[in-house]
Amino acid sequence: MINMDSQASLRVGGLTPLSASDWPGQLSAVVFCQGCPWRCGYCHNPELIPAQAAGEIAWDEVLGFLGRRQGLLDGVVFSGGEPTLQAGLPEAMQAVRALGYRIGLHTGGMYPKRLAAVLPFVDWVGMDVKAPFEDYARITGVPQSGAPVRESLALLLASGVVFETRTTVHPLLLSDDEALDIARQLSACGVKRHVVQEFRVQGCQDALLVQAKARPRPFAALAEEVGKLFS
Repeated sequence: MINMDSQASLRVGGLTPLSASDWPGQLSAVVFCQGCPWRCGYCHNPELIPAQAAGEIAWDEVLGFLGRRQGLLDGVVFSGGEPTLQAGLPEAMQAVRALGYRIGLHTGGMYPKRLAAVLPFVDWVGMDVKAPFEDYARITGVPQSGAPVRESLALLLASGVVFETRTTVHPLLLSDDEALDIARQLSACGVKRHVVQEFRVQGCQDALLVQAKARPRPFAALAEEVGKLFS
């Protein structure tokens, strides 16, 4: 039975009706969950960081929209912010699955136990790996933040759920050599699909990152090197 009180507690900061890029190979709606405990300088959705915000979309409105889109979309991606921050996420996923949708999840992996609780309802996960695990605070601003991500990665590897890892690269925060080292570690532990993402200025509120000089070499060169490590 789905707990309606938990559903009502899901705070939604935005909704994309149709996306072909947030879940590879799937036409999806994207539900942007409000709230994130980290303060990554390159964040392109800073309006989703606060736990609450003006203009949130009521969860019953989201369900109503999804009810009208049945048969037109393959799945629904819960993104953010950080979806696993919210206690109502498992029940929300069950409600969406009951409408016939497949379920995708974007996560930073900062709450392993909460990730474990939703994995039974999820068909695909995209998880950020932001930095070397021992140096995560450089990106997130939170000490020891790499440890739970390492635990979440282990959970994904053991779960059988299809997933990809993703690393955003800005030369002021992460060198190409470090990005390659991350990719090598992920490949060695069994990750099959890893994506390197070039920093984009849209939404970023860090002027230093936005105004940084051009990369020392083309991003495509890094992507090609990373690609050789994965099947």
